[in-house]
Amino acid sequence: MSEAERSAWLAFKSVCTHLLGNKKAKNYEDLVGGMVKCFRVIGCNMSLKLHVLDSHLNFFPQNFGPISDVHGERFHQDISMFEKRFSGRWNRSILAEYCWSVIRGTQSDADKRKRLKKSF
Repeated sequence: MSEAERSAWLAFKSVCTHLLGNKKAKNYEDLVGGMVKCFRVIGCNMSLKLHVLDSHLNFFPQNFGPISDVHGERFHQDISMFEKRFSGRWNRSILAEYCWSVIRGTQSDADKRKRLKKSF
């Protein structure tokens, strides 16, 4: 492992420990920024998840302990729905549409339940 790859790995571990753990560090913005810089040095492209992490840090709660894996599954279901809607082509529109759906709080088709009984 080269020195640049090692520093990227350590930066990733630091973000996982100090941001995505049970307590958010005070310097979490610096940690994420350093991780993104290390990834650029080794030539990694920014994935959608990393872009959301880097661009929308204010959406993350102070404590990730009580948050379950259901949220991660919902993200994958939402993204697959957007992939189908955009015919599998990734562009800026799909990212913008996903971000606006999160901000609006709309539910994906996978999250909607059918009612068992009708009410009047």
